[in-house]
Amino acid sequence: MNENVVDILIYLFENFMDAELSSQPNQTELQEELTEAGFPVPMIKKAFHWLDELAWRQRDCQQTAHTSQAFRIYTTQEAIRLDTECRGMLLFLEQHEILDQVSRELVIDRALALDTAHISVEDLRWIVLLVLMNQPGQESAFARMEELIYNDTPRYLH
Repeated sequence: MNENVVDILIYLFENFMDAELSSQPNQTELQEELTEAGFPVPMIKKAFHWLDELAWRQRDCQQTAHTSQAFRIYTTQEAIRLDTECRGMLLFLEQHEILDQVSRELVIDRALALDTAHISVEDLRWIVLLVLMNQPGQESAFARMEELIYNDTPRYLH
């Protein structure tokens, strides 16, 4: 099986997001289920680490956006891993107020944390959804992003 961390994160989101808090499995139970589903243990551990880092960064990042006039300049390494289409999608999401500056930076951080040379637009969409999922005050943005993913709305322009 040639699975990556994003595939595991999608599996967790789709299978456990709606579970009631009292019925959610612990990490050991999740690892067993993911192993039974065919995901390799090293990738499962990377996915759990990715989620732990996201939670840590979200708690640590209690900033507010500075201005609506801010412009993001990508480093060479970021531009290599997040191609023009990915950067265009991030800009689209900001312009449509699905992402603010703080959540955009969390998305970029979590995308670059993946162990891949190139991030696909599809993977980036899921990363955005996962970042927005647990951010206070972002419920509307999360719902709009979820709609973009599941309804495959027409492509954005750049």
